[in-house]
Amino acid sequence: MSGVGVTRGGGGVGRRRVLVFPLPFEGHINPMLQLAGALHGRGGLSVTVLHTRFNALDPSLHPELAFAEVPDGVPPDVAAAGSIAEIIHAMNAAMEGESSPTWTSVRDVLASVVAADEEKPPAACLIIDANLLAVQKAAASLGLPTLVLRTGSAACLSCFLAYPMLHEKGYLPPKESRLYEPLKELPPLRIRDLFYSGQANHEIIREILARAIETVRNSDGLVINTFDELEPPELERIRGEVDVAVVLAVGPLHKLSPVDYAGRSSLLRQDHSCIEWLDTQATGSVLYVSFGSLASMDSDEFLEVAGALHSSGHPFLWVIRPDLVRGSHATTSTRLPDGFERAVEEEGRRGKVIHWAPQQQVLAHHAVGGFWTHAGWNSTLESISEGVPMICRPQFADQMMNTRYVQEAWGVGFELEGELKRGEIERAIRKLMGEKEGAGLRERAEKLRKKVAGCLESGGSSQVALDKLVKYIASL
Repeated sequence: MSGVGVTRGGGGVGRRRVLVFPLPFEGHINPMLQLAGALHGRGGLSVTVLHTRFNALDPSLHPELAFAEVPDGVPPDVAAAGSIAEIIHAMNAAMEGESSPTWTSVRDVLASVVAADEEKPPAACLIIDANLLAVQKAAASLGLPTLVLRTGSAACLSCFLAYPMLHEKGYLPPKESRLYEPLKELPPLRIRDLFYSGQANHEIIREILARAIETVRNSDGLVINTFDELEPPELERIRGEVDVAVVLAVGPLHKLSPVDYAGRSSLLRQDHSCIEWLDTQATGSVLYVSFGSLASMDSDEFLEVAGALHSSGHPFLWVIRPDLVRGSHATTSTRLPDGFERAVEEEGRRGKVIHWAPQQQVLAHHAVGGFWTHAGWNSTLESISEGVPMICRPQFADQMMNTRYVQEAWGVGFELEGELKRGEIERAIRKLMGEKEGAGLRERAEKLRKKVAGCLESGGSSQVALDKLVKYIASL
């Protein structure tokens, strides 16, 4: 098998073995590895991670796991463009069909890692991202059961299941005049909260979502990175609509994994100096600002954010990725307004700017009192887990849905809408961080944090769900 390599970690061999295959983006890789860590730690299961050459993982950072590289068939120009939808579409297209060389290679890799030998026990199943329908078909050709990990919320999956109905009733494609119309079938969502981006090819999005639902329906089980107490009606709806053996809310996965996989598998180097800086700040005083690994803004918006953070009067920790500003590859210092860093440092070290943060540690720090986020599901769930209220600035994918739930269903944050202007940003910061307006947000966030703590206790819903998952895998 040309180009196929298996790298074995130093972890012990369990009674059974699980294969996992994440979608190669940070927001999907981390929860899949966290699930792998939870299964390895709780069930004594050996885990083999299949990964693509695109955004490839480094096996040396994960000695407790085994790794197998899989060719993904993504053309270099598509990978370079960075569109998630186009990459997913290209990956599935390359892997589709028994005549495809990529499909043959994927099947060959699966066949090689499924087989048991003296060093590894037999594989019980393959856990895949819902976007990897072609991989599921290859596994089925080998008689290998598949489970699906949904790395988004239960609400998001419930919405995806309803997409045929939404198209049939004319909600989709979305019309500008109807964006604020409520979806009476899916409260509290509005049309504008659906999985949609003005820059995306809507037909490709529709095809990807349809295939993701097909993957879920064809699976032997479904695992969702959420917890029962957070989304009870959405989970009930999913269990009523999806005919699979198990539907388990096993989250928050970053709390169930014994290993910090977000730190190990981060595609950007984390700057831990920010923790030392947070140690110097008062409890609940710092606004943490990070827009994830993919969201971006233009240069005018960037300057408005910088000006508002400086003049808001609140300490802040701001993550500025090298590609945060669209069309810019300059260094952080040259992109910031003249005198910004000096002025902030002279005001009692009131702010800190870094390239990438150890986010879970940051949100758990006593000094952090608010989070300005893009509202990706991992960030949302991590913030909820630590009782940190949010300002949400969604851009694409499921971020609008997450924002709507943060604001309307859970009451632990609000959306910052419209153009990013200094005055509006300042008002939003004061609303979140202020004693009066932010009090209710903080109170509700603390109640959710306690629910997270409860689900993680012995006998809690997520611990029970994880035990059920281990037993189900052992039965396959």
